[in-house]
Amino acid sequence: MTAERKAAEHEPIARVLPMLTVPHLDREFDYLVREEQSDDAQPGVRVRVRFHGRLVDAFVLERRWNTDHEGKLGWLDRVVSPERVLTPEVRRLADAVSARYAGTRADVLRLAIPPRHARVEKETAAVPPPFEATAPDAAAWAGYAGGPAFLTALEEARAVRAVWQALPGESWTDRIVDMAAATLRGGRRVLAVVPDQRDVDALSHSAVARCGPDAVVALSAGLGPTARYRRWLSVLRGGAHFVIGTRSAVFAPVHDLGLVVVWDDGDDTLAEPRAPYPHAREVAMLRAHQLRCGAVIGGFARTAEAQALVRSGWAHDLVASRPVLRERAPRVVALDDDGFEQERDPAARTARLPSVALRAARTALQAEQPVLVQVPRRGYVPSLACARCRTVARCRHCTGPLSLTERRAVGAECRWCGRVDPSLRCVRCGSDAVRAVVIGARRTAEEFGRAFPGVPVITSSGEHMVDTVDSGAGLVIATPGAEPVADGGYGAALLLDGWALLGRQDLRAAEDTLRRWLAAAALVRPHRDGGTVVAVAEAAIPTVQMLIRWDPVGAAEAELDERAEVGLPPSVHMAALDGTSDGVAALLAEAGIPGSALGSALGSADVLGPVELPVGARRPPGLDPSAEVVRMLVRVGRDQGLALASALRGATAVLSARREHDPVRVQIDPLHFG
Repeated sequence: MTAERKAAEHEPIARVLPMLTVPHLDREFDYLVREEQSDDAQPGVRVRVRFHGRLVDAFVLERRWNTDHEGKLGWLDRVVSPERVLTPEVRRLADAVSARYAGTRADVLRLAIPPRHARVEKETAAVPPPFEATAPDAAAWAGYAGGPAFLTALEEARAVRAVWQALPGESWTDRIVDMAAATLRGGRRVLAVVPDQRDVDALSHSAVARCGPDAVVALSAGLGPTARYRRWLSVLRGGAHFVIGTRSAVFAPVHDLGLVVVWDDGDDTLAEPRAPYPHAREVAMLRAHQLRCGAVIGGFARTAEAQALVRSGWAHDLVASRPVLRERAPRVVALDDDGFEQERDPAARTARLPSVALRAARTALQAEQPVLVQVPRRGYVPSLACARCRTVARCRHCTGPLSLTERRAVGAECRWCGRVDPSLRCVRCGSDAVRAVVIGARRTAEEFGRAFPGVPVITSSGEHMVDTVDSGAGLVIATPGAEPVADGGYGAALLLDGWALLGRQDLRAAEDTLRRWLAAAALVRPHRDGGTVVAVAEAAIPTVQMLIRWDPVGAAEAELDERAEVGLPPSVHMAALDGTSDGVAALLAEAGIPGSALGSALGSADVLGPVELPVGARRPPGLDPSAEVVRMLVRVGRDQGLALASALRGATAVLSARREHDPVRVQIDPLHFG
């Protein structure tokens, strides 16, 4: 060794994990540590190493006395920061997530650890004041079977796992804060994961009111990189007792975690769109299992995946009794569940605003109560079709869907490229007459404004979201997920265009529709106070029946049974392979699916396909734009999920090293298959 490069006296070798994107390099490498780096180059810190002639980021995993490498070792280029950002718990979780989803640890760590901001790290960490948790509201949990005992178990720091069915009208933020308060009184800390920024703000507001601003930290991408890293560091340094955030917060380095909560796990935003595509619910369950801590999945609705946890015994039900539910729920009616109503209004079945819906709205408005109108789509008229042959109107430049805006005089506008078509003509039959396929929120606001003149109309959607509305008479037109909370609750809710939600070409259409309906209906006053929900859909549809009975548990049970019958997750594990035909075939062959000794370890693996990449699915990165992309599905039993992920992960690494085929995107148990 040269004089200017003297190795450290104590454990001179650092085993590091480079942050490389290629699968075959997802392994540890040994580097020598210089003496002056020794104090800072500790496990968990960021370093820079020279790899294949270039500098790359890496994390130190451990310090060692010896190495398995037989050749000459390189040197750590530099220690980026002495901050130990990769904790042992997060490292262990990243290993489990990469194994579960057939991904690389580098991809998982990019999701788990935010980019560094040197100025923020140099700031003096504030010493948190002494914290004393408030008592939870036990009376609010009396309506749930086993609710008080559940809070007691959290306070005693027991690893209680539950799937919580929130009651209609329930302040879900207050109930999560109750769980957090019980856990904090037991001396442990809490992590809550919610779908979006709006939910983060709502839960943070309730948490700060009860626990104080010094105990609560909210993490979300909307903060900006600097503010988010500052808050993330406060969690890492032990300054947070109650951490709230969106999907990436499930990896937050919370000290002494006693409870992890996931709210509304059926929301698509909890599924990570970047490799290896983990779902926050599954990551939270892995974390709870590793740490032997409490875990709660909550919502007004229930997914089949959550019900599978209850059926397996991993979690227990936390639901209210039927008498309590009937006392809290609004009255729910559909179009044809009353024969007298059909005789009175024969056109109700085909009308977008049937008389029963208008009557419910009028009754609530006369009582000076707000009315919620849920519309599946935002915009004015977001989809057009030929009035004669029903062919969907598309842009002649990019084939995108054409829509109408409030400026109807300018013609139809493409939702993809923005071009305007001033003279529509059907490409199939030549007709110039068009009809609306879907009516948007703004057009609906116009219709209700004409039906109820003088009543204020408020529109809430992703473009402009309203959080709260007053208790007086008013019409609130909202898209799913953007419904404001009304002071005292809504007097009525009208769920329009049910066919647009239920008729989607999606295996989760029924589950997702019920989730959206229940979320809106939960904002309505109880039936004893005149609250009414009108679903503009046929009462004979099973999903509508579940809404009328307010039975999300029964709906989840039925959904789980149906998926088991046809072989869909969560009753099985399924991998979606997207790539060129040659690439997918090579991956299956290397993984031994089916046929080889490796394939025999998977038992009876079913290979389905190939089919064209589903409409709306993103193309795999790294492929030639002109290459034809196909999808194949591999299905195995519930107990063979890790074996399938391991086989695909290993095969991906081998093909990556050979570089003979185009890369293939691997998704384990994706939300949407087609």
